[in-house]
Amino acid sequence: MTGSAKKAFALRLDPALFAAVERMAAADLRSANAEIEVLLREALARRGVPVKPPAPPRRGRPPKTDAQD
Repeated sequence: MTGSAKKAFALRLDPALFAAVERMAAADLRSANAEIEVLLREALARRGVPVKPPAPPRRGRPPKTDAQD
């Protein structure tokens, strides 16, 4: 995959449910998408389903190589 390594798909939600997710996301300074991910991970953990934690984003400049001189 190019860019994001995340799976994109359409999700249909009841408007009241999505509004509640948006409120929680705003309180946690997250996007609605990130909040849904957190909620899903928490629900899976409660059911004993192991999910690997996400890889932290790479920050900073890429390492310098000989070709960049």
